[in-house]
Amino acid sequence: MFGGIAFLLNGNMCCGVVGRKLVLRLGREGSAAALEERHTQPMDFTGKPLKTMVYVTPAGHKPDADLRTWVTRAVRFTRSLPVKA
Repeated sequence: MFGGIAFLLNGNMCCGVVGRKLVLRLGREGSAAALEERHTQPMDFTGKPLKTMVYVTPAGHKPDADLRTWVTRAVRFTRSLPVKA
């Protein structure tokens, strides 16, 4: 879909990897908050940034604890979405 690997939760995309960047689905509010943090960028693979997803560069997810924190945020948001069949 976007040139990387994606992980689904209840049929919804939750997180993934494109190149060396972590991709996270955080929703509008979560993404806006994340973009205030270091090592984040808007997810933009079509020329138009997605408002519900962000990239986290390797410097922001290299320590296992940081990776775990980011993925937990994505899982929390994705669990709030309706289950897809």
